[in-house]
Amino acid sequence: MKLVIAEKPSVAQSLAAVIGATARKDGYLEGGGWRVSWCVGHLAGLADADAYNPEYAKWRYDDLPILPEPWQMVVSKDKKKQFDVLKQLMNAPDVTEVVNACDAGREGELIFRAVYELAGCTKPMKRLWISSMEDSAIREGFANLRPSADYDGLRDAALCRAKADWLVGINATRLFSVLYHRTLNIGRVMSPTLALIVQREAEIDTFKPVPFYTVTLELPGFTVSGERMADKAASEQLKTACQGATATVKKVERKDKSEKPPVLYDLTTLQRDANRLLGFTAQQTLDYLQNLYEKKLCTYPRTDSRYLTSDMAASLPELVRLTAGALPFAAGMELACNAAQVINDKKVTDHHAVIPTRNLQGADLTGLPVGEKAVLELVALRLLCAVAQPYTFAETAVVVECAGAEFTAKGRTVKQPGWRALDAAYRAELKNVEQDKETVDKALPELSEGQTLPLSGAAVKEGKTTPPKHFTEDTLLSAMETAGKDDMPEDAERKGLGTPATRAGILEKLVSTGFLERKKSKKTVQLMPSHDAVSLITVLPEQLQSPLLTAEWEYRLGEIERGELAPEDFMDGISTMLKELVGTYQMIKGTEYLFTPPREMVGKCPRCGGDVAELQKGFFCQNEGCKFAIWKNNKWWELKRKQPTKAIVTALLKNGRAHVSGLYSEKTGKTYDATVVLEDDGQYANFKLEFDRQKGGGK
Repeated sequence: MKLVIAEKPSVAQSLAAVIGATARKDGYLEGGGWRVSWCVGHLAGLADADAYNPEYAKWRYDDLPILPEPWQMVVSKDKKKQFDVLKQLMNAPDVTEVVNACDAGREGELIFRAVYELAGCTKPMKRLWISSMEDSAIREGFANLRPSADYDGLRDAALCRAKADWLVGINATRLFSVLYHRTLNIGRVMSPTLALIVQREAEIDTFKPVPFYTVTLELPGFTVSGERMADKAASEQLKTACQGATATVKKVERKDKSEKPPVLYDLTTLQRDANRLLGFTAQQTLDYLQNLYEKKLCTYPRTDSRYLTSDMAASLPELVRLTAGALPFAAGMELACNAAQVINDKKVTDHHAVIPTRNLQGADLTGLPVGEKAVLELVALRLLCAVAQPYTFAETAVVVECAGAEFTAKGRTVKQPGWRALDAAYRAELKNVEQDKETVDKALPELSEGQTLPLSGAAVKEGKTTPPKHFTEDTLLSAMETAGKDDMPEDAERKGLGTPATRAGILEKLVSTGFLERKKSKKTVQLMPSHDAVSLITVLPEQLQSPLLTAEWEYRLGEIERGELAPEDFMDGISTMLKELVGTYQMIKGTEYLFTPPREMVGKCPRCGGDVAELQKGFFCQNEGCKFAIWKNNKWWELKRKQPTKAIVTALLKNGRAHVSGLYSEKTGKTYDATVVLEDDGQYANFKLEFDRQKGGGK
C-alpha cells in the first residue's frame, strides 16, 4: 500500500480520481493499492518563543536576542485532528511508501517534511512533481515519481527562510516595540519593502516642479516641436522669429522597426498586469490563479519562469488553437504559433511559465467566478501574444530648421500588427483601459530634404517636470523584483525582495498591520504609507531596511536550494546580525513623539503580562501572539444587560474581581448588585458571580 499526501483536500480528490482511490474513509481515500490523504496548508510550524522558555511570553529587552537551539516544530491546535490522521496512516504497518504530493515548490516541500518528521515516519519517500492538474499530467507524474532526496535542497531553503523570518520577526519586533513602547511589526522582507514606499513618498514630498517651454510649429499636415527651454523669454523670442520665416526640411530618416511579442507570464508579471488592467490586488490574483490550477484550467501558479521546456513544443500548436477558440475576442483573427519564441530549457527552474491547459476545450467558462474568468483570459491572451508574429512598422523621423533652430516630428505606418492586434482586441473589451495607440497609423506626409514648408502657426507650450509616481501594486511588485539587482551577480537566479510566491502575502501583511493603506485615485489604487510607517523607517537601522541585504539573502536561499551553500552558514549570518543589532542599537533621541500616541492601557494581561488596551470592540492584549480578549458584546454580559466598561475591566485585571451594580436577572426580571470574578482558562476569558452574604442576591 502506498500513501499519497496532498496539500489540500481538493487536490487530494483530483489525484485520487486519477489513480483509482475512490473509496471514502475518515480523513483519506483508498483504492487500487493507494491511500490518498491531505494536509490543510501548514499543519506544523516553528514553535512560539515561549515554547523555549516560558519567560519569553513577556517581551523584555534583557532576553534578546532569542536564538533557539535546537529548533522546535509544533502542530497547530486547530489542525491536530488531521495531523493525527496522517500520523496514523504514515505509521500503518501495511504502508510501504509515502508520496509527497504537496504543491511542487519550497513551501509544499516544507509542509510535507514537517509532518513526516513530527509523525516519526521512517518509510521510504517519493516525490510527485507536476506543473498541471490535468489528468494526463497527473498520470505521467505518478508514472515518474522522483526520489525525495532530490528535493532536500528545496526543504533546506524553505526551512532556512522560515527560521530567518522567525528570528528577524521575533527579535527585531520585540526590540523596537520595547524601546519605542508600542507594537512595531518588523519583517525580513516586509521592512525593506516598506522602506521602498516611504523613500518614494519622501521623493514626492521634496520634489519641486521646474517649468519648461517648448516651441511648436504647425506645418502642412503635421506639427513639429523644438527642444525644451528653461527660459520663457527666449522661447517667446524664438516663436516670434519663426512666425515671419519659412521652415526647411533638413533631414528625413525612414527605418523599418520590429517589436518582439512579450514573453509568457510568471506569477509576478501576471500580478502586475492584473493590477494594472483589472484592478486586482496581488493576493486576489494569486487566489484566483490557485483556484484555476485546482480546476485544471491553468498550470502551477507560483512560478518564477517565463518560458516552456522543449518537450512541450510538439503539443503547443494544438493548445494555441484551443485557447483561441475559448476567447471571444480572438474569433476570426489570424493566429500564428512560433513555438521557438517561448521555448528555453535553460530559463525554466522548478516550473515553466503560467499557461492555460487543454481543459479549456469544452469547459463552461461562463460558469466561472468573475475574477477567475478575468485572470484566465489574461493568461490565455498572453499565450496567444507570446507565440504571435512580431509587430512591425515603418518609422519616419524628420528634422526641420526654422529661424536657426531645429524642430522634430516622428510618424509611423503599421506594416504588420502581429501580437499587438490581439492585445488591442482584448483591451477593446475592457472598461476604463486605454486603447493601444501603437497600432494606429500616425503617418507623416511625403517629405524630401531641402523642401521648404509654409507655417500656419507657432506657439509656446508650457510644461512642468513631474514628481515620481506613488506606488501601485503593479509598480511596487516590479520594484520588489528588481531591488538590489545592480549589485547582484549576473547569474543570480533570484534577485529582489521576496519570491513570486511570497510577495502578495508581504503586501497584505503591511496593509493588515496598518503600515500601508490602499487609496483610490482616479482609475488607480495607490499604496500609501501611514504616519507610523514613516516613523518606523526613520528609526530602523540600515541592515533591516536595505533592499540589497534582503535581496542577497534571497540569492543565498537559492544557493541552499541548489546545494551550493550550507544552511548553517546562512543561519549563522542571520544570528550574527541580530546579536550585533541588539548589542549596538540605541534608541534615537527625540523620537518619543514620532509614533502616534499609544492606546490607553487599562491593565496587565493575566496570560502573558503584556499591556491590555481598550479598542472599539473590546479590551485586547497588545502582545503579538497573545489572544487574551474581553469582548464588549460578550454573551455572558449581554444576558445581564451590561457591557464591561473601562473601570470594570481595570478592576478585573488588577484584582481579578469587580463590584458591578444593575445586573439583570432573567428569572425575576429585576436588577441586582454582585461581584464579577474573572476566570481565564488560557483560551477564553470567563466570568462568574459572587454575592454579598448580608445583602443576598436580588432586590
